Amino acid sequence: MVLPILYTGGWLVGVLIAFVVAVAMDEWAIMMTKDLPGARTRARTYLIPTGLGLHLVAQYGPEPVRLTAIGVAVMVALLVPMFAEPDVPKAGTEAMRAMAGLVYAPLMILPLVPLRAREDGMFMILYLLAATWLGDTGAFFAGKFFGKTKLFPRISPKKTVEGAVGGLVASAIGGFVFAKVGHLPFGVVECVVLTMLLDVAGIVGDLTESLIKRTWDIKDSGWIMPGHGGILDRIDSLLFTAPCLWLWLQLR
Repeated sequence: MVLPILYTGGWLVGVLIAFVVAVAMDEWAIMMTKDLPGARTRARTYLIPTGLGLHLVAQYGPEPVRLTAIGVAVMVALLVPMFAEPDVPKAGTEAMRAMAGLVYAPLMILPLVPLRAREDGMFMILYLLAATWLGDTGAFFAGKFFGKTKLFPRISPKKTVEGAVGGLVASAIGGFVFAKVGHLPFGVVECVVLTMLLDVAGIVGDLTESLIKRTWDIKDSGWIMPGHGGILDRIDSLLFTAPCLWLWLQLR
């Protein structure tokens, strides 16, 4: 379903990303209130529309309105817990977590729509997805067969230095292939370097999601695919690789 929509392009991509944001905010609201059970329904009620509204305005609104939307979203995240939660420490905790959630998914996912809207948008999106998943695949197999040295054990015990190196090697090879057959505006050296940087960004994104889940002692971020993670688990790397690719294209 996802790939056909990305291939078709147009408004369908915006609808798909908006749906992802709405589900991601619901997952965030559930995770952030694990130790604040009385706040769960309230958090889901205000975070989903606020996060979705922030994303839509930041994506499609004129410049002054975009800045206003960020301010309004922050105010909602602060004021709802302030007035609805009588316990002051709990209100402050909920507010800080809500503000972090409003940045994490609704804003970091923004580059996907303009990336697809480019003249070479289909190739650029396929490259982004392939570069993200290629590093993960290389790291998985390298870690499985050669992994011994833990990369960041207090955050992600399964990740190894050998796996990370394997991901970088796979990314370098993939970058060479992408430059040759990917219909991309990059030379060979640039594509290899960029693909390796995207792999590093993907690792950071995955570690960030692991940090969040460990903080709240949660195995899966969502309820859509029990035992297989949620939307946030599926897009954690993309939330970091998409902004990096967009920034690279703006600076080159």
